[in-house]
Amino acid sequence: MWSNFIEKVFISPKLMLGYIGVMIFMAGEGLEQGWLSPYLIEHGLSVEKSALLFSVYGLSASVSAFFSGVLTEIYGVRRVMSTGLIMFCIGTFFFLTFGISSHNFWIMLPSYALRGLSYPLFAYGFLVYITYEAPVNRLSTAGGIFWSCYACGLSVLGVMYSSFALKFVAPIHVLWSALFFVCLGGIIALWVDKEAIQSTKRIETKEKSSLLYLLKGITIIYEVPKLGLCGFVRIVNTLACYGFPVFLPLVMQNLGFTISQWLQMLAFLWISNMIANYFFGLLGDKWGWRNTVMWGGCVGCAITTLLFYYVPTWGGGYILMMAAAGAYGACLAAYTPINAIMPMLVPENKGAAMSVLTLAAGLSTFFGPAIVGLFIKSVGAVGVIWVYAALYIAAAFVMSFVHISKSYAQLNLNKTAKI
Repeated sequence: MWSNFIEKVFISPKLMLGYIGVMIFMAGEGLEQGWLSPYLIEHGLSVEKSALLFSVYGLSASVSAFFSGVLTEIYGVRRVMSTGLIMFCIGTFFFLTFGISSHNFWIMLPSYALRGLSYPLFAYGFLVYITYEAPVNRLSTAGGIFWSCYACGLSVLGVMYSSFALKFVAPIHVLWSALFFVCLGGIIALWVDKEAIQSTKRIETKEKSSLLYLLKGITIIYEVPKLGLCGFVRIVNTLACYGFPVFLPLVMQNLGFTISQWLQMLAFLWISNMIANYFFGLLGDKWGWRNTVMWGGCVGCAITTLLFYYVPTWGGGYILMMAAAGAYGACLAAYTPINAIMPMLVPENKGAAMSVLTLAAGLSTFFGPAIVGLFIKSVGAVGVIWVYAALYIAAAFVMSFVHISKSYAQLNLNKTAKI
């Protein structure tokens, strides 16, 4: 009975342990989300420097995300995830000991960037493993579970923990506690099921055993242009949610909300996303991967991004603001099937396809805050919101050119197996 439950909800016991480990790891990664920027600004950092710090962090995450897919195929998921764990610990030590404590921005920048390099290796390395472990007819569902656990750790457990811990201990001590979460998550994912997680080293040809295979994540975009289109859509996916924490806390405070209420809105956004990820994964397998992404994700996010700003400015109170945040979080989850679309476009090179996907996810963490830094002075908060909404509509248009059916994916997978 228990094994049937695990297979129904988590696909397999191997995946279940990895999901739990990623969730706890990301709780440590994201516990400062929503309050670190205003905290640094209160201690003398300008809004522009804060945006630069998070943009460089996002750029580092982009580079790491790009390499995570092919590195996993070359060296195996356990080695890549372990490297991410170690890099996070080193980056956190220098960021807190020599950066924040001395208010030295030029130490904060590289040390926080090192943290940006770390988490994609851990989380996205496991995501590559999922594309091999999960059956094709449940691939969208498996991706949905991953992003549910990812969001639960990054933006629910971490944020809720911070909202509670900041009432009793200093912010610097809350930041240090991140090490406990990432190490616990690493132990669960990497050591509890060590044999299974190590088995994902998938070098099948001489090409894949060469470091030249790292370039496959770039050249494959030219070989399969639809991957590039999907990459753009994935970049747009989380732009606003990475940009919001840079400027919206101050906007919300000016509109009468407290920082605690803002953190609760952010947490509810991701609670909604966490739940919806699983159901949109199921919906994608039934309604169609492209339709779910295009209408539920792109168009839905365009509408709810505007609500996220206009609800409070038009006099909406805390309850309506929570509802707007929850609606936006749910629409974010409708992008889940893109995790199934991209590897199935080139099932013989899933690692390279996932590198495009994870690079796009990383670039989103760069461009989200960068848009704030570029436009906040010239067009203000409302202008930034409209930039995000326009990009979501553009993503819907681009997605209309991408189509892949599950039967086509299965046919390609069968051909690959015969080769």
